[in-house]
Amino acid sequence: MSHINIRHSHSLSKSHARKAVEEVAKKLEERFGVTSGWEGDVLNFSRSGVDGHIALEDKGLHVTAKLGFLQAMFKDPIEAEIRRVLSERF
Repeated sequence: MSHINIRHSHSLSKSHARKAVEEVAKKLEERFGVTSGWEGDVLNFSRSGVDGHIALEDKGLHVTAKLGFLQAMFKDPIEAEIRRVLSERF
């Protein structure tokens, strides 16, 4: 099993950051077929072989994900896409 662990700082208000996280989740859904939902300030996302979350913090985000065996082969492009979208939105 492989893990993704990304911390990304931001200077947005909480409401703007939440909207941006929702845009990131939409990109993940389009690109990788994940489903997502909020629990407080944490957006959980999953699909077969992938479980993770994006925790919304005051000045940053914390993205974590566990990748199953098959998805682990695609860890680098998945992580690169997450980082690219975070850089665009934040």
